Amino acid sequence: MAGSTTGKQLTRSSSGCWYRSRAAGGRLVHDFGLLIKVATRLEQRIDTALRRECGISHTMFEVLIRLCRQPGEEVTQRQLADDLTLTSSGVTRLVDRMEGAGLVRRVPSPEDRRSVLVEPADHGRAVFVQAAAVHSQVVGRYLRTSVAQGDYARLISSLGEIDRALRDG
Repeated sequence: MAGSTTGKQLTRSSSGCWYRSRAAGGRLVHDFGLLIKVATRLEQRIDTALRRECGISHTMFEVLIRLCRQPGEEVTQRQLADDLTLTSSGVTRLVDRMEGAGLVRRVPSPEDRRSVLVEPADHGRAVFVQAAAVHSQVVGRYLRTSVAQGDYARLISSLGEIDRALRDG
């Protein structure tokens, strides 16, 4: 399709969006925006389903994943804040809500009197099992079934490579 008065070419992406192919980073800006949009929409679908089915937010589920995947591992609020990219006050408020709902409990660290450990309560473990099933259903519905099997494997592998590059450098 012919472009604008500047003479730059408009190109249609595979997602149906138009972008200026010679604009500063046009395709990369578009692709990154699409990645963020898809991730955000999927996260919103997961959050809605978890709230409806389990009474927890997606962020609460992320805490339960961290606490329930490796039983017995000592996890501080600071570690949760780092893992979830939350501020210390943000994780404090989150843990307050979760403790009030009977999902987690705070216990003093036996090694450092200044630290507080967070561990799953029995109710939190039960909710985690239920929430993991809901999470898998939503991800399966929108991610696994929307992408061909071979493409899915390549997508996950590529995302892993991007994650490693971001962590390493």
